[in-house]
Amino acid sequence: MTLLNIFFIIIGVALVIWGADRLTEGAAELARGLHVQEIVIGLTILAAGTSAPELFVSLVSALKGTPDLAVGNVIGSNIFNAMLIVGCSAVVAPMAISHSTVSKDIPFALIASMLMFLLCFDDMDSPHLWGNEISRSDGLILLVVFGVFMIYTFNKARKDGQIKDEDELDEEEEKKPQDNKATWKNVMWIVIGLACLIFGSNLFVDAASYVAYRFGVRQSVVGLTIVAGGTSLPELATSVVAARKGQSALAIGNAIGSNVFNILLILGMTAVICPMRIMGINIIDLSMMIISMGLLWIFAYTKYTVSRREGFLLIAGFLAYMAWLFYLL
Repeated sequence: MTLLNIFFIIIGVALVIWGADRLTEGAAELARGLHVQEIVIGLTILAAGTSAPELFVSLVSALKGTPDLAVGNVIGSNIFNAMLIVGCSAVVAPMAISHSTVSKDIPFALIASMLMFLLCFDDMDSPHLWGNEISRSDGLILLVVFGVFMIYTFNKARKDGQIKDEDELDEEEEKKPQDNKATWKNVMWIVIGLACLIFGSNLFVDAASYVAYRFGVRQSVVGLTIVAGGTSLPELATSVVAARKGQSALAIGNAIGSNVFNILLILGMTAVICPMRIMGINIIDLSMMIISMGLLWIFAYTKYTVSRREGFLLIAGFLAYMAWLFYLL
């Protein structure tokens, strides 16, 4: 029975990742067919698509009464992104970081991490998290800040000339023949991708919960490790490939953007739909999430580059945290 559930975990992860890929690709192609600008697709559909595994797994976990899997998934994914993904990308090829990313984007992700830290303690006088609730009001705060982030991102893109004026866009679109033949195909992929996300998330959460119960492992540890690692595989693959191709801006942007989406959108939406009571997550886990972003900021600030040596340090820090989690089992 245990081996069968481990198999279900693997199948669930595969379905979630494949479903997210199909959903993202179908939505992006549909948007292009409707003449939506590439930058808008990137800032919305593709960004949300890479975070879809975390969203569905966290939401399903909360609805099934396993909030530690949901919260652990967000915290673990952010640590995974900032330390292992950026670390592996830097080892593959040193990453050049823009001044804007160092001065604005990484600090925003760090602020989001600190906001989550504060909201986890907003109704308690004790330094222990046990029994604290991430309420609907906490979720609304996170969603409002996410709205601010999106407005800032779009305004920044417009100022940088990445979003064109409507008149210029209309002139370009008039030259392009409209092809509506692929519309239904894209809609079909969206539906199939969404179905795989829902089914895969349910399968994954149920199997992971059983394995945790069977071996006496806390659900928070499963969320911080297996669940977080599984749902972060798309970001890992994307960032490493981007770094190998010399697209360091895409690699670092993918990790930072995913962290912001995980906290503000995913945790915010999940809390609004189903408030989560924290049972196994502790202050060290939350602190590690902030420390990982702080280290990334420090490394990026030095010469605006994350070197191979710094990449190895990030990987070592991640492995040390994983070892500490399993030591507590």
